[in-house]
Amino acid sequence: MADEHDCWRKVIEMVKEILSPSGFEVHPFKIGWYNQQVEPVFRLHYPEDTLAIIVISTPDMFDKAFKPFISRQQYTGVRDPIDECMVHHFNLIKQAFPQKEVTGMHDFEIHPASRRPKVLVQTAGHVAGAARFYQRKDVNHDPWDEKQKIFGVSIHPTYGGWFALRGVIIFSGIMCTDLKRTEPPDVVPTDKLRVELLERYNFKWKDWTFRDIIPVESKYSEEQKTYFSTEPQERTKLLGYSGIS
Repeated sequence: MADEHDCWRKVIEMVKEILSPSGFEVHPFKIGWYNQQVEPVFRLHYPEDTLAIIVISTPDMFDKAFKPFISRQQYTGVRDPIDECMVHHFNLIKQAFPQKEVTGMHDFEIHPASRRPKVLVQTAGHVAGAARFYQRKDVNHDPWDEKQKIFGVSIHPTYGGWFALRGVIIFSGIMCTDLKRTEPPDVVPTDKLRVELLERYNFKWKDWTFRDIIPVESKYSEEQKTYFSTEPQERTKLLGYSGIS
């Protein structure tokens, strides 16, 4: 009989206890669900019932995780400050399960040779039931030129576009055979609204309006919007004089 620590429900509870107070959401899914949706080059090489978790940062993450991370002077300058903060919090999960093989895959990580993402976080968020991934194929009456590249975008039922899919944590050897799959809420249900969403995301993303495609309960603060609107190479300077640190 498996040790109680191996129970996937207990794992999820522990992960939530660690990450939720810092402004994160976690949603479990099976590796097999993800692999069914992606091209072979993106598949993850684990048994199909292996437990994985998508980690989402809510608008609260900036105040509850990022600013404390900077204030504690844990930022080393090795990579983007937000990315370092995410690595730190993923490592907290690894440390909580020292006897288990826990692998984190961040949204910013790529394979050196192919330059492909290590994980497609929008697909992971979709199969986990956390945020629906709206793509061109979801539009019945496609208004764009066939040569026009249209990128998809995920929308959260509570936060609209005011959130981020930060990565996936995989618990090798922990099976979640009885985990039931739930569809992500379809909060952008009409063709007209989906076209509007994809238009805003692809052609007007800098004005933030795609994030408000639905009414939301919470969104980024002005301070947070200023930070994310700043060019990545300038963000470390912003930390020094904005009062964030």
